[in-house]
Amino acid sequence: MTKDEFLCRFQLHSLAASSHKYQYPKQLKQAAVLVPLVNYQNHITVLLTKRAQHLRHHGGQISFPGGRVDEVDNDIVSTATREAFEEIALSPTDCQIIGQLHPYQTITGYVIRPVVAFLPANLTLDASLDEVEEIFEVPLTHFLNTDNIHSFWVEKRQHRYQVHFMPYNQYNIWGATAAILKDLADHIR
Repeated sequence: MTKDEFLCRFQLHSLAASSHKYQYPKQLKQAAVLVPLVNYQNHITVLLTKRAQHLRHHGGQISFPGGRVDEVDNDIVSTATREAFEEIALSPTDCQIIGQLHPYQTITGYVIRPVVAFLPANLTLDASLDEVEEIFEVPLTHFLNTDNIHSFWVEKRQHRYQVHFMPYNQYNIWGATAAILKDLADHIR
C-alpha cells in the first residue's frame, strides 16, 4: 500500500467503532501516543519502540511513542509529538499529522488518544535510553493480514474484555499497542 492509497482509505472511510470495549470504572488519566507511519516509495511501515527493561511500568513491552498529558501541552497532538521527541528524538516538524483513532481505555486507568502521522523515510532517530531500548519498524501489511491478529478473552475486576496479540519476528506486540493497530487496520482494510 502506498501513502496515497492509505490516505484515501483513512480519510474516506468512516471511523468504525473500536473493537476494544473496556471501560475503566473510575476517572481516567489522559495520555496520547503517536502512531508513526514511515512512508517509503512503494510501502509503509509502522515505527514502534521497545520500552527499556528497567522501567517500573511496562518494561520491555512494545509501544508507540507517547505518554501522559502535561500542563504544557496545548492539545493531544502536542502531547504525542512532545513525547515522541523526548523518547526517540523525533522532531515535530517531521510529523505530518493525518488524524486520530478512537480513544483507548486501559485497565491501568488511562485513556490513550492515538494520533496518526506520516514520517519521511530514513530519518535519524535516537532512543532515549531512560525510556526506550530499541526503535524498529514493521511493514503495515503485517497488521492488515488478519492471520497475524490473535485475540483472547480475559477477565479482570469482574469484566471480560479482549486482549489482542500481533507477534512479529522476535517481538510480541500486545495490549493497547495491538488494539490500536487493530483499530487502524480495521479502518483502512
